[in-house]
Amino acid sequence: MTDMHKSFKTDCAQASTVYFTKEISPASLIKLYQKLGRPAQGRVAAKLSTGEAGNENYLKPALIKDLVQSVKATIVECNTAYAGARNTTDAHRQLIKDHGFAAIAPVDIMDSDGVEHLPVKGGTHLKEDIVGDHVKNYDFMMVLTHFKGHPMGGFGGALKNIAIGVASSDGKANIHTAGAMQTQGWQTAEDGRFMKLTGPDHDAFIESMAEAAKSVSDFFGEGEKMLYISVMNNMSVDCDCVSHPAEVDMKDIGVLASLNPVALDQACVDLVYEAPDGHSLIERMESRNGERILEHAEKIGFGDRRYRLVCID
Repeated sequence: MTDMHKSFKTDCAQASTVYFTKEISPASLIKLYQKLGRPAQGRVAAKLSTGEAGNENYLKPALIKDLVQSVKATIVECNTAYAGARNTTDAHRQLIKDHGFAAIAPVDIMDSDGVEHLPVKGGTHLKEDIVGDHVKNYDFMMVLTHFKGHPMGGFGGALKNIAIGVASSDGKANIHTAGAMQTQGWQTAEDGRFMKLTGPDHDAFIESMAEAAKSVSDFFGEGEKMLYISVMNNMSVDCDCVSHPAEVDMKDIGVLASLNPVALDQACVDLVYEAPDGHSLIERMESRNGERILEHAEKIGFGDRRYRLVCID
C-alpha cells in the first residue's frame, strides 16, 4: 500500500455490504446475485462492455449467460465517441455478434435512435447527462463490470460502466470535456464521429464520470432498481475499449457484488493494493488520480466508500 491510498474496509455495521468470492464461474455470479436480495424485475437491462475489436479481456458470454438469461435481460450498450469498431450502430452490432453476445440474449444499442437528457443533481461540472434514448425502455439495470485499468480514468469499475457506458456518443464527449463538449473540438472522419479527448482539466473529467453515474442511478429510482456485480479477472492496465491492450500481468482475484457501486469500486481498488502483483495497475490508478471518482461520488452524496467485505466461499 502506498501513501496515496487508504483502505475503506471496516467492520462498521452501517457500512455497505460487498459480497466476495474467489470463484469466477457462471454459478458464482448467480450466487452473488441471490445474496444481494434485490430481484431484477420488469424489463431488465444488463449493462456491460462487449469489448473493442482486438481486445480479448472483456467478460465472456459463457460467464454471464446463465445470469443474464435467468432474469430475461437485454444486453445494453451505447456507441463510442472515437474511431473504431463500435462508433456506429451497424459496426457495433456486428462486433457484438462477433464476440458472441448476440447468441445469448437480445442486444440493444441504446443510442441508435437518439438521446435522452438526464438531470445531474448536485454536480460541480455537469448539468445533464446525455444517454441513449432507449434507457427509458427499462425498469431495472443489472451492471456487470469487468474491473481493469484505464488509460485515462486509472481504472474502469462500476461507476465508469454506468457513466461512460450508458452515455451516448455525444454524452461520452460531454463527460470527457466536463460539460464543455461543444467547445472541445468534435471532428467527423470518414469512418464516423470521434473526439479529441481533451477537457478543461483531467480531474474535472474524473469527477464528471461520478456525476454522470449518479444521474443514471437517480433515473433508476435513486439506485433502488439497480445492482452491481464486478469481475476481477484478465486485468490489464488498459480498458476493454483499447484494441491492443497491455498484457495482463495480475492473477485473477474473484467476483464482488453490492447494491452500492461506490463501495464496490472501492473494494476492488483495495484488493488491487493488497495483491502481490498489483504494481502496474496501482501505478496506472495513481498516475491518473483514479480514486478521485470515488472521492467525488461520496462528496455529491452518491454512496459511502466504507464497506464490509463478506466472503461467501
